[in-house]
Amino acid sequence: MSVLPQIRIPATYMRGGTSKGVFFRLEDLPAGAQVPGAARDHLLQRVIGSPDPYAKQTDGMGGATSSTSKCVIVSPSSKPDHDIDYLYGQVSIDTDFVDWSGNCGNLSTGAGAFALHAGYVDASRVPENGICAVRIWQANINKTIIAHVPVSNGQVQETGDFELDGVTFPAAEIVLEFIDPAEEGEGEGGGAMFPTGNLVDALEVPGVGTLQATMITAGIPTVFVNAEDIGYQGTELQPAINEDKAALAKLEAIRVAGALRMGLIKAPEEALKRQHTPKVVFVNRALDYTSSAGKDVLAGEIDLNARAMSMGKLHHAMMGTASVAIATAAAVPGTLVNLAAGGGPRDAVRFGHPSGTLRVGAAVTLVDGQWTVTKAVMSRSARILMEGWVRVPGDAF
Repeated sequence: MSVLPQIRIPATYMRGGTSKGVFFRLEDLPAGAQVPGAARDHLLQRVIGSPDPYAKQTDGMGGATSSTSKCVIVSPSSKPDHDIDYLYGQVSIDTDFVDWSGNCGNLSTGAGAFALHAGYVDASRVPENGICAVRIWQANINKTIIAHVPVSNGQVQETGDFELDGVTFPAAEIVLEFIDPAEEGEGEGGGAMFPTGNLVDALEVPGVGTLQATMITAGIPTVFVNAEDIGYQGTELQPAINEDKAALAKLEAIRVAGALRMGLIKAPEEALKRQHTPKVVFVNRALDYTSSAGKDVLAGEIDLNARAMSMGKLHHAMMGTASVAIATAAAVPGTLVNLAAGGGPRDAVRFGHPSGTLRVGAAVTLVDGQWTVTKAVMSRSARILMEGWVRVPGDAF
């Protein structure tokens, strides 16, 4: 029996925000994986350890959660006035699938830091000490992100005292600016930020009923519903949802109905191949609760509560892209998010999530009867966990 040896591929394992993934330079990938297609997908799946019917990813770098089953490919930017192109793949844990339909806001932080580590930013733009604005072209959704990365003695500063709920240890703060983060809508509203043309819709969900919903494409396509309309308070932690098969089925039905209404899919079965988007977030007014770390979060400290689904499970904190959607929707008077936060104009909110709280901001304007968002801002951190080579069997792709 002849067997192929393992191959070594230069790689960096990084945490970005409340996620982590395997980062690659495009030029380091095998030739067949340097272009989109089956070879690239199969390679990344093997790196992560998917598809795994045991849902553990024991034979790979994945951590068996949506937050840790991710890969990133970075290259010098093909766009003027940008430093890098950043491509993100959400690797399904137990099915044969890599979802390229959206961005990961958390790993956008890592992409900014990785650009400096990899030498992709012109040396003349990197201060010896200070902040370097890394200009990122997000290639999944064709949007610009600016990562303000701290630099100390000419190197990325990774340690610091910035604390992020959902991450155990403090690190250096990286401020992210998502420029013009609304995606091109395909629903009833055409290319609008609200693809149905409405701030609130009556969304018919088979097996669930008709729900009020705000559907938005800022940051990532997102379906917002009121927590109380689906039997929750918006203070739930992961076990309350992820250990309840009926709850997961109900929330997936909402996601599919939203995807159809937003024009993201044409038939329900297409949702199986678009697991990363849209997100479902259920919101409620500010209520006291205890975070997954045992920290008391008081209603007076936040504007609203929000819980988000990611790849079929309740997220342990909040995705960066969904945070952009929350910030944008909160800034538009009349959306469910805005109403949950108390209504009226606002340019920032602090919301409660399972791991704690997060403050996000957005700048929106009303032009010719349509809302647009020019920028969303949040703080995250990033750190290299390991660097060197990842190994995969030679017949893996």
